[in-house]
Amino acid sequence: MSEYQYYEFVALDQALSAKQQGELRAVSSRGRITSSGFINDYQWGDLKADPAKWMERYFDVHLYLANWGSRRIMLRLPKAALAPETVETFCIGESAGCWTTRTHVILDLRSEDEDGDEEWWDEEGRLAAIVPVREELAGGDRRLLYLAWLLCVQNRELNDDEPEPPVPAGLANLSGPLQSVADFLRLDPDLLDAAAVASRPLAEKIPSAAELRRWVADLPEADKDEMLLRVLRGDAGLLRSELLRTFHGVAEELPAGDGRTAGDLLAAAEERWAARQQQNREREASDRQRREEAAAAAREERLDELAQNPVRTWNQVDELIATKRPKDYDTAVALLLDLQALAVREGEIFEFAEQMTRLRERHARKPSLIDRFDRARLD
Repeated sequence: MSEYQYYEFVALDQALSAKQQGELRAVSSRGRITSSGFINDYQWGDLKADPAKWMERYFDVHLYLANWGSRRIMLRLPKAALAPETVETFCIGESAGCWTTRTHVILDLRSEDEDGDEEWWDEEGRLAAIVPVREELAGGDRRLLYLAWLLCVQNRELNDDEPEPPVPAGLANLSGPLQSVADFLRLDPDLLDAAAVASRPLAEKIPSAAELRRWVADLPEADKDEMLLRVLRGDAGLLRSELLRTFHGVAEELPAGDGRTAGDLLAAAEERWAARQQQNREREASDRQRREEAAAAAREERLDELAQNPVRTWNQVDELIATKRPKDYDTAVALLLDLQALAVREGEIFEFAEQMTRLRERHARKPSLIDRFDRARLD
């Protein structure tokens, strides 16, 4: 399998300046560079830069994948939109880490699969489906952070007695972007289902225009001036999410009532997997029985029709053999098997055996046909 790597970076809060684009071009001569991003793929080389450093300096979202099984997502948010201490509660393993700069907090999520990636998709389309999780996170939705912690649990990076962090609402009904993240990072659906048991339904209330108008009217003038300045400075990307978070108020989620641990969730996921396997086995057995019963009924119907004139079928067998064509030999054998089954059902197996003996004697010089008789056990 040839080597393949894909890198994509997106700048959301502020466009890349001409100087910054020039700095990126100095690193990559063939990368697709615009004021809003960088895309490149490699089949023999690699990116001659540290993606983490690029995230600190230029970009807000990054996606990486390699066909040997590596996948990576990085997100950068202003500290004002996401407190570093909140992120540190969830990102505590090798699969989910974080760090801070003077102004931002950066999440780093990874997935590895030693079997590699055999199926490919529209790489650029994949990141587009993931990007909205950044706005959800800035708006107070902590589900992405919980998925990051769950990824560490799945990859056995935490002790079994590691306590579960606060459980966000809505784990049982992920948004499209969150589901895209879960799929990209290969998050175990059974583990996610086990975690969702302790998650409240997501109560989304869309404020009316009148409610928003009254709320904005009550904001201090200094806050309104600061918001307008941020818009004019080009820093409006996360402003809406921040304002809605403030409007609703972000209540901290409470830990699961049972005080679950990483080990509890792994055990629950294993039980769900075992139960699903048992259900699959039972369904397959039921389907197999239904197919066998249908085949048996069809054969009985066929034998009933055959019993009306078995001589005609014997004559048909002779005609098929006379063609000396392998395909016709196979059809003749199928008819003989039906005649054999009819003989067993009617208690005439000895008569059938006598006719088969005569048939074998007549065609003894046709080794291909005799071999088919032997393999079908037509005696």
